[in-house]
Amino acid sequence: MSTANESVITTTAEMWDAVSDLPPSAKLIAKVLEYNGTLTQSELVERSRLSPRTTRQGTQKLEDAGVVESEISLADARQKLYSLKIEP
Repeated sequence: MSTANESVITTTAEMWDAVSDLPPSAKLIAKVLEYNGTLTQSELVERSRLSPRTTRQGTQKLEDAGVVESEISLADARQKLYSLKIEP
């Protein structure tokens, strides 16, 4: 669901500008997604070495900033897939 505060990120520079004011954990999650592509929360926990709670909070902050999008995994509907929202 879109909110009035959510903006469309159109360039990599705009994406990192949106991330710059977020906590370090959210920045780390964004970098992990940049290097690894689409990941589940458990994969983010494993690769970032953050706690599950910190990972949940970080992905939520990134979604609120319009940098990350989530979708339900087709392979396992109990999991969400997280990916960066960067348009060419």
